[in-house]
Amino acid sequence: MERFGFIIHPLDLSDLARKFPFSNRIPDSVLEKIVRYLPQVKASHITGLMSSLGSEAEGWLVGCTLTSKQMMTLPTEVVLKQIIDACKKAENLGAKIIGLGAYTSIVGDGGITIAKHLDIPITTGNSYTVATAIEAVKLAADKLGLSIKDSNLAIIGATGSIGKACTKMLAPEAENLTLVARNELKLKEFATDLQKKNYTKELKWSTDINNSLLEADIIVTVSSAVDSIIDVGNLKPGSIVCDVARPRDVAKQVSGVRDDILVIEGGLVEVPGSLELNFNLGLPDQTVYACMAETMILALEGKYENYTIGKEVSLEKVKEIQCLAKKHGFKLAGLRYLEKEVSEKRFREVKKAVFST
Repeated sequence: MERFGFIIHPLDLSDLARKFPFSNRIPDSVLEKIVRYLPQVKASHITGLMSSLGSEAEGWLVGCTLTSKQMMTLPTEVVLKQIIDACKKAENLGAKIIGLGAYTSIVGDGGITIAKHLDIPITTGNSYTVATAIEAVKLAADKLGLSIKDSNLAIIGATGSIGKACTKMLAPEAENLTLVARNELKLKEFATDLQKKNYTKELKWSTDINNSLLEADIIVTVSSAVDSIIDVGNLKPGSIVCDVARPRDVAKQVSGVRDDILVIEGGLVEVPGSLELNFNLGLPDQTVYACMAETMILALEGKYENYTIGKEVSLEKVKEIQCLAKKHGFKLAGLRYLEKEVSEKRFREVKKAVFST
């Protein structure tokens, strides 16, 4: 039996109710102070994971109680200590490899410092997140009759680890590419590097998110923003938005307001076996985020090594984990948004908008 751990944390204070129902009765101002000092907790024992080849794995979800906002605003050393403590708890439970979920993979140096404090390896899961995001974008484009080559493609959060890898994977196929990020210096450096390597015919870059969306046909958004950053009014009719970020970059209200755009979640994976998370992550049965799936895949493969860590995602590892996923029976969980499968009616509505613009 292979064993793994996965670190989770509340995206906001309301998420705490999934483990601590009483938290709903505590004022946010008080609760925010409490969670900063709560010990790390075993959220659940994961069972039923079985590779299509027959190997089995069990795991543990371990909760770090800091919210996304706290992880981005508290001193880095304070946040890292909490994450390391959570990893050590998973290690003590029997995990042989640990995955870092949500903002725990973003804080600091992308897991390098965390790995140095542990006796077992870790991964951020970013390699498989990139692989599934690209697969989802291509599937959505195909269903709408769009081609990457002939579309205006925008990557939001392009200078982050996932954003860079998504850009490098898609750029050779895209003739019109716009990179968007907050840090102008990093953005210019990345764009210049891509231009030198002739990745794409037309390359633009901007720190103005909303202005960059006006002409975009396909948008991949992978920012590390705490709140939604995309203004629905700036989206082009018939466009595709693949939202890989957690918390989401696209407000939940978008699909209700605009029936002429297709919003999909990147990085949702259907796993083999009869998985029991024994914890409500707000996902359908047998479905997990790609970052967690990467941890599961490495465990089933017995590949206990620091895999995806640091601020760069290796394209070789993206391709490798994609092959390992297929080998063990993991696959993209269709095209979904807000935990629901995108309906054929929505595809028809968006496709109509594509060919009427």
